[in-house]
Amino acid sequence: MSDLSPLIRADHLATGYGKKQVLNGVSLDVAPGEIVALIGHNGAGKSTLLKTIFGLLPLWQGQVVLDGMLLNAHTPRELLRMGVAYVPQGNRVFTGLTVRENLEMGGVTVSDRTRLNEGIEQSLMQFPALRPRLRQRAGTLSGGEKQMLALANALVISPRLLLMDEPSLGLAPLAVAEALDSGVTVLIVEQKVREALRIAGRVYVLRNGRVSFSGPAGALADDAKLREVYL
Repeated sequence: MSDLSPLIRADHLATGYGKKQVLNGVSLDVAPGEIVALIGHNGAGKSTLLKTIFGLLPLWQGQVVLDGMLLNAHTPRELLRMGVAYVPQGNRVFTGLTVRENLEMGGVTVSDRTRLNEGIEQSLMQFPALRPRLRQRAGTLSGGEKQMLALANALVISPRLLLMDEPSLGLAPLAVAEALDSGVTVLIVEQKVREALRIAGRVYVLRNGRVSFSGPAGALADDAKLREVYL
């Protein structure tokens, strides 16, 4: 755990799909300004954990607390208003809309037009390659450009907390880290383990729906230690 009080804390989370339980008492925390990585094999519960924190899956047990506020009953839209943004896996953009229109959708909870434009401009500063494509339909972008747009959409609201599910699909992980070099608090799922350990200050390893390791990312620099907690 960081020395700072957590911005987000999950305590003993349990949930699943239908009757199948996926998370079995997962606890974690992320301090303000931290980048924390979730790693583990496919099916370990990483994406399920992000969906649960963002209110896309019901909690069977446990609680999620954002800056002292219980989130258990909040909807994703309410969480967006509270400054929590979620980037799902798989280049999720509105393919029939232009890049500009996608960015406006990213700020759907921002009612003030000036603030929305400022948020869009800030996102474009993080991903300048999108600027010349503002009038282009998102469906015509390359895979990497779509992933940039998905990340940019999430940044429009200047989130306090950013939940990211495999953002390096189509992008270099270190390019993602550079784009996030703005002090935003991040909880990131990443399959590319070595790259995740370079991006994050701390790491949680999930195995069979439980935390098998938590600590500084540097503690897993040794291959033997990584195999011990990961395999």
